[in-house]
Amino acid sequence: MAERPVLRTELCARLGIEYPICLAGMGGKADPTPPKLVAAVSNAGGLGVMGGTGFSPEEIRVRINQIRALTDKPFGVDLLLPVSMAEVGDSRPEIREQLAREYPRHVEFVQSLAREFNLPQVTASDDTVLSPAVIREQVKVVLEEKVPVFAAALGDPSWMVPDAKAAGITVMGMVGAVRHARRQIEAGVDIVVAQGYEAGGHTGRAANFPLIPQVVDAIAPAPVVAAGGIADGRGVAAALALGAVGVWVGTAFLASEETGIVDLHQQQILDGSTQDFIVTRAYTGKTARDYKNVVIQAWENSDLEPLPMPLQQVLMEDFVEAASQVGRHELVNNPAGQIGGMLTERKPAAVIMDELIQGAVEVIKGFRSVI
Repeated sequence: MAERPVLRTELCARLGIEYPICLAGMGGKADPTPPKLVAAVSNAGGLGVMGGTGFSPEEIRVRINQIRALTDKPFGVDLLLPVSMAEVGDSRPEIREQLAREYPRHVEFVQSLAREFNLPQVTASDDTVLSPAVIREQVKVVLEEKVPVFAAALGDPSWMVPDAKAAGITVMGMVGAVRHARRQIEAGVDIVVAQGYEAGGHTGRAANFPLIPQVVDAIAPAPVVAAGGIADGRGVAAALALGAVGVWVGTAFLASEETGIVDLHQQQILDGSTQDFIVTRAYTGKTARDYKNVVIQAWENSDLEPLPMPLQQVLMEDFVEAASQVGRHELVNNPAGQIGGMLTERKPAAVIMDELIQGAVEVIKGFRSVI
């Protein structure tokens, strides 16, 4: 039996994992991080993280139990905790009424898109709307289940940190700016994830190479994990060279056999160039990097400003549901990062993990040969 490579940092000791590689907790109804992918990454020595946003508190609990049935290794749950959200009603029908009353031009625009693409009239059936009340219930489940790691992918986790620590949960907070990193440390998070502009999904404005070392310096000695634009061992080694103690990898695992995204979206990632992954507010109201499509272009061509979260998301949900039901997945948002331009092949998650680890070790050994 071949000897397993050694790649250990402070992150491994803190989280009880073998390798400093975390699956990015990508959420949403597309199910990019289902239990089988989370478990596969954990079983391969990394930290599998499930994206819980888009699922009801009850479904999150079910998925946590499914992960535990597949692995006895540490894992995490990732949720959005947005600081700024529009004031909305508690139910989707209430928010639809608010949209019709306050933003009739936006409603008509989306309806015109549905007519243009000949989509059926569909009402999204899931009652889970991202709201402060729902977020608190989602977090409550994570606390009750004593999930080893909680990741706040967006926003301020300060209100839940004391309860998390009391439950023995390590808290990670994602940032896209130095000031946000300082705020996360003040909030009591254990590990900061510095995510560059290259990343898929909700992302900021600073690229990885300037962002990571600035965050490392700003919050030292607190540990920093690097995210965005990492899909092979060279990216892992570069993150460590910039001062990070580990990496947060998302898009590379969207090319895995275990992800839940539809085949068309996976193929877009495998066939796409870096320039095909663009930042938009069209689907959620927050800046997010998605694979380009005609819906994003239509929003860009309109004179309408996307609405704040969660209004824009509810505005688009019926359209997305209708497109999904009739197999028009090219009209549905496909969050992915610029590193998609480097991915060409679908692989098991364990193989992706092995290539990340082996590649990083080889690069690091190569560094030694030049000094």
